Amino acid sequence: MELRQLRYFVKVAETLNFSEAAKALFVTQSTLSQQIKQLEQDLDTPLLIRSSHSVALTEAGMELLPFAVKTLNDAELCVSRVNDLKEVLCGSLNIGVTYSFSPILTETLVTFMKLYPKVKLTIFYRPMAELMEMLRCREVDFALAFKPSVAVADVVSHVLFQNYLAVIVGDMHPLASMERVSLAELAKWDLALPLKGLQARNALEKILGHYPTELKIRVELNEVNILLKMIRQHRLVTVLAEATLHNERGVRAIPLDVPGNEMEGCVHTLKGSYHKRSMQEFLRLLSDSMAIRERVNAWL
Repeated sequence: MELRQLRYFVKVAETLNFSEAAKALFVTQSTLSQQIKQLEQDLDTPLLIRSSHSVALTEAGMELLPFAVKTLNDAELCVSRVNDLKEVLCGSLNIGVTYSFSPILTETLVTFMKLYPKVKLTIFYRPMAELMEMLRCREVDFALAFKPSVAVADVVSHVLFQNYLAVIVGDMHPLASMERVSLAELAKWDLALPLKGLQARNALEKILGHYPTELKIRVELNEVNILLKMIRQHRLVTVLAEATLHNERGVRAIPLDVPGNEMEGCVHTLKGSYHKRSMQEFLRLLSDSMAIRERVNAWL
């Protein structure tokens, strides 16, 4: 049994399609088929049920799949550990980021790429729930997001900074001169809000659960840049984490005047997972970045 055969088997199990799996693995379909057959011969049992139109796992295939995935993950960790021991930062680093965290990440990305050109960075922008699933599947090495209201199984959250939920308006909006905005005041204005499921919206919904208020929601979307553009150009109001406005001009963040609007910016990792040196170095740079230090100092 070879790692290559297990990798081929896992991809076929994921896609249930030999053609798609072959394309994803950059091999010919005949090569893929031969390697799977060889694996079945080595194990002396069929792993797949093949027909002219579909592929399915046999009972043995379903039993093998989780162990095959774990073996491949362990093999990748072996390579990471050896590379780390060489004290040469290389390989890859996969980072999951929520949309709200995006603005405070840019400085660190640029610095890291200059210092460690041998490390390939892949950034995934996803909602919180998707990032947690990617962590559990080891598709990302860590995730940057605000702390969820309910703890996520097998995920450890390390606080980077404290933040708050804010009312966001254009510089010329009547609310821009206020120090704080109440829910009653917020209810007077047309709102453009992030979609339900995004962290800032989840935090707002939690507050509304304790302090029911009828809001005038005119627009909902999941693209923060477009959302902020609408706020700049129109008399619309939105509610986001204050950190979302890092380096943004033409808008102002005003704290939402209600208990429980605090948000903790966190690094989320899989419990018991190996932390690559590249990950440790990236997080060190992030913690020292101006974006994070500004928020830490604001709470001192």
